[in-house]
Amino acid sequence: MKILHLISQHPESTGSGIYLQNIVRQAAIAGHRNHLVAGVSGNGPVTIAGIDEGGCHPVRFGGHNSHLDFAIPGMSDVMPYPSSRFAMLSETQLAAYERIFGETILEAARAFSPDVLHSHHLWLASSVARRLLPLLPMVTSCHSTDLRQFMQCPPLQSRVKPYCRNIDRILALSRDQAETISSLYGIAADRIDIVGSGYDDELFAFGNKAAPPPMHVLYAGKLSLSKGVDWLLRTCAALHEHQLQLHLAGSGSGEEAQECLQLAQQAGVQITVHGQIPQRELAMLMKRCHIFILPSFYEGLPLVLLEALAAGCRVITTDLPGCRELLAGADADLVRFIHLPPLASIDRPDPKDWDMLQSSMASAIIDMANRVRIAPTPSLMEVSRITRPFGWQAVFERIFASYGKAIGY
Repeated sequence: MKILHLISQHPESTGSGIYLQNIVRQAAIAGHRNHLVAGVSGNGPVTIAGIDEGGCHPVRFGGHNSHLDFAIPGMSDVMPYPSSRFAMLSETQLAAYERIFGETILEAARAFSPDVLHSHHLWLASSVARRLLPLLPMVTSCHSTDLRQFMQCPPLQSRVKPYCRNIDRILALSRDQAETISSLYGIAADRIDIVGSGYDDELFAFGNKAAPPPMHVLYAGKLSLSKGVDWLLRTCAALHEHQLQLHLAGSGSGEEAQECLQLAQQAGVQITVHGQIPQRELAMLMKRCHIFILPSFYEGLPLVLLEALAAGCRVITTDLPGCRELLAGADADLVRFIHLPPLASIDRPDPKDWDMLQSSMASAIIDMANRVRIAPTPSLMEVSRITRPFGWQAVFERIFASYGKAIGY
């Protein structure tokens, strides 16, 4: 099969980029050919395992001789690289964005003659692809950030909804997400396939933990307020007597990242800021750490939780639907959920709830730290029971079945 992949942002960064890379790799292992249209910053090369040399049609943003003279718009408002926001683009910029992506998609389709188009995000680039290639079998992976953009940018909904609702198959991460997609876009439930997310089960392997102290605690992701990094840092600052060694792996941009880094400097506890690190380095860091914390206020189905579990970390996470669905059945020795009150906006709590949230986070950290002191390494059997269904090969098999439905066999 010849698969044309489409992603509107960097294919080597963020969760959706990692998702794409693994799908491309699994498709190549299965003997399929891959071609890629991707948004990139500047004029550097685009190298993705499983994409043949010359097999990428990039849409270049913000650099010398780029297609578009503004920074690449991110699916999140805070990205780990310089970016702009869809909500702030002018009508001229939006029209140019759609025109250039359209020309690039058509050029790639003519050059590659794909059997199926697999796009990422129910948003502008996918809408353009469906409008220009209405007869090409098409599937689109939802990553939740697209749903967030849809709700935050009402003026852009009319550019997205009429065409995205005509995509042959939608790939959802979870049951909750599938219901939201159906409600927002008016897509029939029988055209939405729940395929889940995955992790590299060869790279993220179980590791035995050294006995504390120190208690190694890890956050990996964007340094942004919607991810709750400021909440995590303020809580850890109040727990200095518990001999925590906090690791922050990831990067951000703009004022939110600076606020997080300033809080880290002022926390009064041992903090290592690793910045953006390769997946292999992250896997080694997870093997060393005792507790992984995802304090996010908005998520789809975060594969970083699977990676942390597979590496033997105990997990603390907010009780978002995707996190609950992903970790369903995990026992209290392995996972602790933090209840979120109704949020004041789509990804931030009401200020009156901050004291309660910080108390809940502190209680969860202290509880997990006590469990680590009793048994630094959790049960491999319990970890395997949760993570086994989420290897990338299994995820790709579910996606490939959706390709078949889109094509009609």
